[in-house]
Amino acid sequence: MKVVVKYFASVREIAGKREESIEVEDGCTVGDMLKVLSNRYGAKFVEYVFDEKTGAPRNHLQFLIDGKSATSLQGLKTKLTNGCQFVVIPPVGGG
Repeated sequence: MKVVVKYFASVREIAGKREESIEVEDGCTVGDMLKVLSNRYGAKFVEYVFDEKTGAPRNHLQFLIDGKSATSLQGLKTKLTNGCQFVVIPPVGGG
């Protein structure tokens, strides 16, 4: 199945693009997608997304599936669907 992945801010710089379509296996979860992206974008992505002590995604990052936060769904176990949009959003600051 295909998932559209969108990147913002620092994650966009790491990926070198705004968005892409990625082919994944049926049943792919948010956690699986983060592994796919880690393999694709390497150490910089891993260091930015994952806490080095716990190995879990950093608390300040948001992962959206079709506009809904993964934390309000099933977290890393949230299943992605064909054609869905997966968005990695770093914290936003301003003033």
